[in-house]
Amino acid sequence: MGYAAEPPSGPDLWQNDSLFINMTAANTSHAFTIPLSPVMDKAINVFLIIVLFITMVSLGCTMEVSKIKRHIMRPKGVATAVLAQYGIMPLTAFCLAKAFRLSETTAVVILICGCCPGGNLSNILALALRGDMNLSILMTSCSTLLALGLMPLLLFVYCQGFGDLQNTVPYVDIIASLFMILIPCGAGILINYYRPQYSKTITKVGLSIMILSSLGLSVICGIFIGRSILLVLTPPLVAIGALMPFIGYSCGYVISALFRLNQSERRTVAMETGCQNIQLCSTILKIAFPPEQIGPLFLFPMVYIIFQVTEALALVVLFRCHQRFTQEDKGKRRKSVSVAQTSVVLLCRNRTHTFK
Repeated sequence: MGYAAEPPSGPDLWQNDSLFINMTAANTSHAFTIPLSPVMDKAINVFLIIVLFITMVSLGCTMEVSKIKRHIMRPKGVATAVLAQYGIMPLTAFCLAKAFRLSETTAVVILICGCCPGGNLSNILALALRGDMNLSILMTSCSTLLALGLMPLLLFVYCQGFGDLQNTVPYVDIIASLFMILIPCGAGILINYYRPQYSKTITKVGLSIMILSSLGLSVICGIFIGRSILLVLTPPLVAIGALMPFIGYSCGYVISALFRLNQSERRTVAMETGCQNIQLCSTILKIAFPPEQIGPLFLFPMVYIIFQVTEALALVVLFRCHQRFTQEDKGKRRKSVSVAQTSVVLLCRNRTHTFK
């Protein structure tokens, strides 16, 4: 079998990562098959749809009709986000795949992740960063709609030499994803417009449900596929999973700054650029490759989303700390100015009384 030969190292090993993963998958298929019964699998899917619906309704309650009209009439923010989303991320994925000399199958997985539109995670992170929620959800909707044309085009451009994926883009799932965003958000907008007194309560309840359900699903995934995901944690894939969202967040903020968007819009564009629709990515991987060919590489989107969330949470913490210290500093300055003004007033009064 050749096991006595000296094992490859460095880029040669990285280039054979997918071959190793495919061989492992072929020999031990149970390593990446989730042992769920059909009933439990369907129940989880229904649960995810319900949670997504509630979350998007709560996010829609933060949108205002007047602000949406303003973004539609002046679409600079949306155009900047689309440029960053479909210009930066696919190019980043392609460059990283070439830099780490990945094999064809592994490189295509990375490219598909990079070419996916923005996901619902960006809306939640934009809310945590106190971004422009109207712009965030509008950008997610536009990027999902544009994915109908741009995803096949980008895959055709960047996947030359990596395989024929032009006929594997799931248009139905993209359209379903679009409606999953637009319908509940529309309901939330109507609630905020006609019953604004309920908006804050619905937003808090929706985000709480989303956080609790995410923690619960993370525990379930860790129990059932914790061992399998270790097969994807090779040095190049881990590095790519960490670099892609970081480059997306950074470039999204820089590009929006170059277009002179305000601070809240810059944070929103940064989150929209660095966050891809991981659910859509997983669907494409299911359709494009049979399990015996892709093996545990199917789990790479999970690695990718872990880095997306971790890096975004770090940015949220830094932003909140900066905002807190800035507010405290402004409060001290206002207090000192107020004391100085009071002193001047008292001094003027004393001089007036003395003159009299």
